[in-house]
Amino acid sequence: MTRFIRSLALALAAATAGLALASGARAQVEIDVTQGNVQPLPIALPNFQSRDALGQKLMEVVSADLKRSGLFAPINPAAFIQKDVTPDATPRFQDWTVINAQALVTGRVTPEADGRLRVEFRLWDTYAGQQLDGQQFYASPDNWRRIAHIIADAIYERLTGEKGYFDTRIVFIDETGAKNDRRKRLAIMDQDGANVRYLSQGNDLVLTPRFSPNRQEITYMSFGQAEPRVYLLQLETGQREVVGNFPGMTFSPRFSPDGQKVIMSLQQDGNSNIYAMDLRSRATTRLTSTAAIDTSPSYSPDGSKVVFESDRGGRSQIYVMGADGSGQQRISFGQGTYNTPVWSPRGDLIAFTKQTGGQFQIGVMKPDGSGERILTSSFHAEGPTWAPNGRVIMFFRDQGAGPQLYSIDLTGRNEQKVATPNYASDPAWSPALE
Repeated sequence: MTRFIRSLALALAAATAGLALASGARAQVEIDVTQGNVQPLPIALPNFQSRDALGQKLMEVVSADLKRSGLFAPINPAAFIQKDVTPDATPRFQDWTVINAQALVTGRVTPEADGRLRVEFRLWDTYAGQQLDGQQFYASPDNWRRIAHIIADAIYERLTGEKGYFDTRIVFIDETGAKNDRRKRLAIMDQDGANVRYLSQGNDLVLTPRFSPNRQEITYMSFGQAEPRVYLLQLETGQREVVGNFPGMTFSPRFSPDGQKVIMSLQQDGNSNIYAMDLRSRATTRLTSTAAIDTSPSYSPDGSKVVFESDRGGRSQIYVMGADGSGQQRISFGQGTYNTPVWSPRGDLIAFTKQTGGQFQIGVMKPDGSGERILTSSFHAEGPTWAPNGRVIMFFRDQGAGPQLYSIDLTGRNEQKVATPNYASDPAWSPALE
């Protein structure tokens, strides 16, 4: 298996040596991401200085990340007046304000004697005439894309006050072949669709991959044997271990926030109930006990509660309970059916799939069921997964030919198709990398 690039195989040293931040004066440029209709911020992103084309390629990735967020509007380089911008000197701010660049990024890529790259950047508020951020990083040349994502995250965080989500990965199911004979492989890629790597060969049916919250590890289901199995896969080493063999169907395994448990549903005697398994002792605890289908459990970020779907009321709805199974209560009461609830990493919202009026909808509601909002509606859309900052959701949609991945932010106005080499389904977003 291709070696999984981890945070500091990067040998990343985020240092601010020689790149002092501006004083504590409040900058004029900022984005309020809590507003329902955000006007993208015009930002100038000249190519980083470099001896080769790497400076341009790096800035293209930064620009694409920021533009795809819907919060930034990169300015066409043809409009730039100052052509000789460098990170060593203060920009001629008037040359940037006249083209309405409210923020400016300058940078350089320099090869080091030990073979690594040194990448430095500065973020400027052009109207206030001050530096907002400045950092430098060291990385091996094959990790330049990761550096670009880290820089985009730094810009995003400084200008919005929210953590970025660009230095993350997506695990998903890659699908090829005829509709009635699909080959499904476990795959992983960067959040922008680059660096796709296959984690299984497609010999067994694989479903519902999910990331561990604190390790480069995923859990998923495999139907290669007589009975379904839940596996743990170490992404760095490719080591795979069986969590357990189950006599009944197993659905949607997910990690607890501390990574010590897996919660899932097991079908026994015609019913499907929710169980939690301790990964150290392999002890299993039953959390629900109804003559119904209880499935798709997801922990709250603090681990104190679980959201799940159940048809105990006659049709599938969303319920919340304590992590020990106590206090089970229904929170969805709209028309149609509700499925695949997933708790936001921020704890403030629950994403879900809703079916009503012949349409599939991706929406969010508060943990008490109030404030329901539909973000997108179409034919067969499902499987929401949250970016680690809780501001963007990815899902898959199948309009007939085959499933494809999409992302949408919480305003519902910025829907983007996510490029994959083949059909793709069941995405799961990684935590922020370290």
